[in-house]
Amino acid sequence: MYRVASLVALTFALAACSLGSNSISSGFYDSGQAPTSSITRSSKRTLGGTEVARLQDKAPRGSYEKAPKGVLAARDYSQTKLDPEFSRAIINQYRKEKGLKPLRLNAELTKAAKAHSRDLAKWDRISHYGSDGSNPWDRVKRTGYKARLAAENVGTGQISFKEVMRGWKKSPGHNKNLLLADAEHMGIALVHDPKSEFKSFWTLIVGSAM
Repeated sequence: MYRVASLVALTFALAACSLGSNSISSGFYDSGQAPTSSITRSSKRTLGGTEVARLQDKAPRGSYEKAPKGVLAARDYSQTKLDPEFSRAIINQYRKEKGLKPLRLNAELTKAAKAHSRDLAKWDRISHYGSDGSNPWDRVKRTGYKARLAAENVGTGQISFKEVMRGWKKSPGHNKNLLLADAEHMGIALVHDPKSEFKSFWTLIVGSAM
């Protein structure tokens, strides 16, 4: 029950998918059409026997997936960690095999990735939307990165970067983001929360500046 989701933001176009029996499929459209998704959620929760609106959560209805309770409890996350340079080397080796230029780590994209991983961990879910309603393009802009191109891959439940990378390479949408020919920079983040159901929350953002 680990998940990966990808997004490429080119004139606000989005495509996302996940491994497993369920999938996330959503989109931004220039026409202003609302995002659609195969994942649904309740907008209310029970607290002390009383249903209260989740007013702090502005993620669009149906835009995220949560893990069933205890589904990853048997996996060992004691060695789960992120080495950004190691991850960059793996990505760049893959890009080199395809004849593409290497990516450089970028502080602004890393900041955007960290913010999203923290938010996913806080709400224990996988999504390209933040709890404040933001999409990846919004989060990249907030850091001051003047993006010409930005793309996001997300993964939850993986023990290592190699595991999440395998999942991204096997999925057409994620693989496309890894191999964006015009990309120059990347930012990557991991939040590991043993108390959550998903346990690990990975975000990769690749992009190029104007």
